[in-house]
This record gives sequence, structure tokens and C-alpha cells, in this order.
Amino acid sequence: MIILTGNDLTLDQVLKVSEGKEKVVPSKGALERVKSSREKVERLIDSGKPIYGVTTGFGDLITERVALDKVRDLQANLIRSHATGYGKPLDERTVRAMMLVRANSLCKGYSGVRSELISSLIDLINGNIIPYIPEKGSVGSSGDLSPLAHLALVLMGEGKVIENGKIQDSEEVLSRKGIKPLKLEPKEGISMINGTSYMLANLALGYKDSENLFRHAIIAAGMSLHLLGATESALDCRLFEARPHKGHGEIAKALRTFIRGSERIRAGTGSKVQDAYSLRCIPTVMGSVLQTMNYVKGILEVELNSSTDNPLVLNEIVSGCNFHGEPLALAADYLSIALTELGNISERRVFRILDRSLSGLNPFLADRPGVESGLMISQYVAAALCNENKVLAYPSSADNIPTSANQEDHNSMGGTSTRKMREIVNNVKGIVAIEMLVAYRGMEMYGVSGEYLTSAFSAIQGTLGEIRGDRETTTAIEKLAALIDSKKMLENIPIRL
Repeated sequence: MIILTGNDLTLDQVLKVSEGKEKVVPSKGALERVKSSREKVERLIDSGKPIYGVTTGFGDLITERVALDKVRDLQANLIRSHATGYGKPLDERTVRAMMLVRANSLCKGYSGVRSELISSLIDLINGNIIPYIPEKGSVGSSGDLSPLAHLALVLMGEGKVIENGKIQDSEEVLSRKGIKPLKLEPKEGISMINGTSYMLANLALGYKDSENLFRHAIIAAGMSLHLLGATESALDCRLFEARPHKGHGEIAKALRTFIRGSERIRAGTGSKVQDAYSLRCIPTVMGSVLQTMNYVKGILEVELNSSTDNPLVLNEIVSGCNFHGEPLALAADYLSIALTELGNISERRVFRILDRSLSGLNPFLADRPGVESGLMISQYVAAALCNENKVLAYPSSADNIPTSANQEDHNSMGGTSTRKMREIVNNVKGIVAIEMLVAYRGMEMYGVSGEYLTSAFSAIQGTLGEIRGDRETTTAIEKLAALIDSKKMLENIPIRL
């Protein structure tokens, strides 16, 4: 059970809830803050003071005053009108994460909602009710309006949910599960949708997936170092004292541990002066990716426990810009670029292994070159994935399209930044799986030595069996991608960063 306080939600908890492994409950302290915040809102409404999104319209309609007998209609109409999107529905994992981070933000007590709204949101999480939310439509400012409106619509007993892979009316599903639709009170509609929860869910899950992927990328790189008989000199710790970027030294240390006992590397260290960049510069390139990931993690840890709607309820109601997705947009774009580089250097090692003039190995690792093409086309696939990543890595945050008649004249475009970042993560996983496949095939042909290298070889062998002769390898790549997701290889291989 995860207790939401609004102040200490972790990335690991987001991952667990997204995978349906944990239930959620608000803390007593959070509910007390929420109650106090709600009482302030009600007093301010009674005072007759104009409040944005409560007694006024939204966006460019801020100048339109709303009569007190229409303020509830305003909130419901806000959700209905903003439930506008496009594209395939979000996966269950992302929707659960969205609901969790939205509930945690509301638990901070700055949003002016009732505890009943938070309870209803948590009921959806714990009841495994998955709102139908199109993946496209957020511009990353004024919050993730489109995705969160589809979520809020389900709280109202409207809209659609996904159950057993089928799109169903939410009213029917809520009724069957004993959940009463919520009638939104003043301030609650805008508090539900004026936040960064879609961007945050995407970035948090993408980061956690990349964290696991990165550890496997170190394993793949170490396997390639072994197969190509690289010199260990580029991992000398003194190099990273002379240029002390922390991440660089950490990667070198992890690789030194992983390749320990490799006879091919021992021979290479004794005979070679230096290797090509895709081998020699692994600590520098991957260490820089690691430092980028650490930066993104810091942004996430702040955003997970922030109030991101507008206006906020302080001693009075204050309009600001906490909904703006710029910190997430920039972080996602930065991570996208870094992960693209992780895939780029991995593909270069795949190419080097398969090119006999560079590797000294059988061309394309074929047993009978000419009669067989070996793993030639695996590099083509890696190249295609790299190309797609380079397109996806263009920073969405560099763009701006004004909305709401120029009242909202600068948007972060973080919804796109975070969504395409996750596609890059998936593509890089494919590239790393291909590097593992190629290195494994090479180890079958030329041998393996060293405790952890042998452990990696055995894990892949248990997944793929023997790779001999020409064969369809899509299935092998998919199995290795699933092995990466399972994290089983890390149980016997310590990759400490």
C-alpha cells in the first residue's frame, strides 16, 4: 500500500502502481490540508471576489463572469469541452501513472478540491479502471488539458474506459464496480486538468525504462569489447581522474568489473595500442548519457511532489504558471538526444563486429559466408532504428504554437517531447538487443571467458538456444528485448552506478 502525502512519492512507487502492483491511499495529513484548502475556496466564492476558472471563463474567456448559480455547470462543461484528442488510446501503464501523480499533486493541499475528488480518483486506480485517453492533444501548457479532461470525464460517469481490451461506457463500468459518479464542485474541474500529469507520467515511465535499458547497454558493450578483443587501457581509472566527469569513471568501473577474466581482452590489451572510438570512448559517451539521466531524475523527483495546477490556493487564490511543462519538455528532449547517442554507439559496434575487415571475424558471423548471409541484416535494422531516433530526437520544446486567442501564447509542447522520448527508449532497446544477439553469436563461434561475461552468455543462451545457420531473427530480437524488460540478467551481473 502506497500512502500519498503529496510530498514523498518516488519513481519506484510510480513504476509499481503503473504495473498494478500496489494500491493507493491518501494520508490523514494530506486530507486535512485538502479540507483546509477547500474551506478557503468556499469562503472566497462567498465573498464575491472574481476567481479565475471558478467565477470566470477559461483562457481568453477570462473576461466573462459566471453567475454563482452556474459555477457547477462551468466545471462540468470545462471537462466536456476539453475532452478533445486524437490517436490511439494510452496504454494502461501510462494511465495508472497519470492518475497516481495527479492524485499526489492534489494531496499537497494547494488545489482547493474536496477530499471526495481525490478518493474518486484513487478508486479508479485501486479498481483498475482505465479511462480511455487519446495519446495526442496536449501542448504541454495550461497543463495537459486534453488527456486530463478525458480522465476527469470518467470521474463524472461520462466518457469511455478500456476494460479487457474493449472500449466501454464509463457509466456502466463504474456502476458495476460500485463507484458513484462525482459531481464536480467549483474549482475541481480546472484543478483536475490544469496540471502536468500526462507529461510527468510519460517522463517518469520513460526514465525508469531507460534506467533498466542503460544497465543492459553496459552488458552489451562489454560483450562487444570481449568479442573484438579490445584493449582495457581505455578503462584505466587514472584517465577519469585527469578529466573527472563522475559518470565517465562510473561506466569505466562497471565495465572493468563486467569484463574481468576475459582472455580475448587480456590478449588485446597486450597487443593493441588503442581501439576505434565506438570501443575506446564507451566511458565518455555512455558516462555522458548517465549524467543526462541523473539530471532528468532530479527534475522528476521535484515534479512528482509539486502542485502543478492554476490558480493555487495559498492564503488567497494566486494565478501563476505552475502548470507549464517547460521543465519536463526540456528534460525529455535532453534525454531523447542522450538515448539516441546510446543507440548510435551501440549500432557502430554491431557494424564493426560484422565487418570482417574491421573485426577479423567471419563476415557477418556466417558459418559459410556466401552460402549464408549470417547476421548481415541485423545491422540494417539497427541502422533503421537509429535513423528513426534521429528524427524523433528533434526537440519539441524548440517549437511554440499559441493557443486560446493568444492568451496562452507560449506552450512547452512537452506532451510531444515526452511521448516521442518513450518511442526512442523502445527503439534503443531494439538496438541493444541486436548488439547482444550479434555478440552472443560471436561468442558461440569464438568463445567466452570471465565470470560475468559467461553469465550474460548463459542468460542469452537460455533465452535463444543455439544460433547457427541462416534463420529468421526477428523473434530472437524480440526475445532479447523481453529479457531486457524482465531484468533477469541483472540478478547475476552487478551493474552498480
